[in-house]
Amino acid sequence: MISVMVSGCFSNDGPEVEPEEPGPPEGWFVTGPDGLPIEGIPLPLEFTFSDVGEDGAEPSIGITSSGCIFFIAFEKVMRSCDHGESWEDVADYASQPSTSDPYGWVDPITDRVFNVQMVTLLTTWIAWSDDDGGSWLGNPHDSGPVPLNDHIKLASGPWTDEGYGIPGQISPVYDTAVYFCYNKIAGIFCYTSFDGGATFEVGGQIYGLATTNGGLHGAISTSPDGTVYVPPRVETPTIIFSKDNGVTWSERTMGLDTGTPYPRKNSEVGTDSESNAYHIWTGADQGVYMSRSTDSGNTWEENSIRVSPVEIISSVFPHIDAGDPGRIAITYLGSENASELNQTDIDGNPWNGNAHYAHGNVSYYLYVTFSLNALDDEPVFHTVRISPDPVQIGAICLNSGDCRDIGGSNRNLLDFNDLHIDRDGRVYIAFADGCTGDCASNWNATPEDSRSRRGSMYYLSSGPSLYESVGDLAEFN
Repeated sequence: MISVMVSGCFSNDGPEVEPEEPGPPEGWFVTGPDGLPIEGIPLPLEFTFSDVGEDGAEPSIGITSSGCIFFIAFEKVMRSCDHGESWEDVADYASQPSTSDPYGWVDPITDRVFNVQMVTLLTTWIAWSDDDGGSWLGNPHDSGPVPLNDHIKLASGPWTDEGYGIPGQISPVYDTAVYFCYNKIAGIFCYTSFDGGATFEVGGQIYGLATTNGGLHGAISTSPDGTVYVPPRVETPTIIFSKDNGVTWSERTMGLDTGTPYPRKNSEVGTDSESNAYHIWTGADQGVYMSRSTDSGNTWEENSIRVSPVEIISSVFPHIDAGDPGRIAITYLGSENASELNQTDIDGNPWNGNAHYAHGNVSYYLYVTFSLNALDDEPVFHTVRISPDPVQIGAICLNSGDCRDIGGSNRNLLDFNDLHIDRDGRVYIAFADGCTGDCASNWNATPEDSRSRRGSMYYLSSGPSLYESVGDLAEFN
């Protein structure tokens, strides 16, 4: 419920004061497919914050059916089984190597938890647990002699009738297909595991070259019908997808009307319970855009939909998950204040909204956007500025080799955040907070004050589930 206080002086001698138009409270937005405001009551969204207790840039998050949350970043595997009240590191350091470039995944079908660690530029250690992190097994995956084994990603999804499980092909021995992708100089390489991630013997290069950014990629996504998506980092928004568990791959482009900025960054695909797909990315004007596919990736809309409000003039790290058809949640870091501050970029030129070149006290906050009718011709988007203080002040460096700040210190947030839902359709967001302590409490904080990378999480404590049958979610008891 929104209440608006009306003040003024009413008398027979003066004009009647018109009441203010009701609207969303500060930091809330109700918008249409062009990012412009529309009439509508904001969804009742309440979020709860949790400090993971460790540094956590490039975090991955997943939730098992028991309710345990896994937040994986750097060498840590942080677990909370009490809704973020407390966290413990459950990584098995005695048996597995670790580095500062991991990726985590929770299989939504089997509950297997994966901890993927880049050991060297040639080898990755893939560990898994079937008891909520109580014990771990693992094996190395050798990427071969060609340099680099970076940008590692892992996901799982259903087997298909056209995939490796058909007669004459290799028969799977695990309930789901597990996919592992990474980049090399030559491009993107993806492999399929038939034994739950213990080995990856089938696969190879699906896209390239890394030297043109095509070898870098976002998170792997899968749909209930078994389609698997990998988004390459290229100038025109693009999706690579497979309908046969990685035997063959196809390519589709979209977003010609919006493009992407430079430097480009990861995009992501979310899929719903009916295998509709939603591809989101940062457009050339720094807004968050979406294209939809209702035939499992075969065709995509020509006209892009703006997800973020027009008030958000810069955005990075968009991530998405979906429940039932049309019910989606998207998170990103965004800035509203650059135009009012008359900002310049790091080179002293007028700032174009690109987070990479932000200068001065540009403030980035954490946002979440919900839609319960994202497949409609005129979808409605409900956006909330979740974080009460900035997540980052100043530039967010997006390319490790092109950080403009002194010493690359604005590279503190690295490459991505994460968003996933649990079995009840409750949204969980993992992010690294770059502005903590005195930076968060000082409204005159500078970019030099914003260099932390604290592992942090928000989850939807009350509000609509992304599964329609669940209805409205209540706070945990």
